[in-house]
Amino acid sequence: MTEEMVISIGAEAIKTTVFLAGPMLAAAMVVGILVSVMQAVTQINEATLTFIPKMVAVILVLSVMAPWMLEILQHYAFQMIGNAGEWVR
Repeated sequence: MTEEMVISIGAEAIKTTVFLAGPMLAAAMVVGILVSVMQAVTQINEATLTFIPKMVAVILVLSVMAPWMLEILQHYAFQMIGNAGEWVR
């Protein structure tokens, strides 16, 4: 296994991770910012108030994006398993 192959595998793993986690993290961040702005406007400083809206947003994004995420994960798994024979040499 050459250095280029290792770098390629690592880059593909990082790219897949960003594609899978990105939508959920972005939704949690947007909801967190919106709730924080609402807390600042209403002067309600409760740390636990952001937890439920973030959790609902992440679950909604996961349920909507699940087919796309599964496709990305399958593509990555097929690529890793399919190229395993080439990497062993």
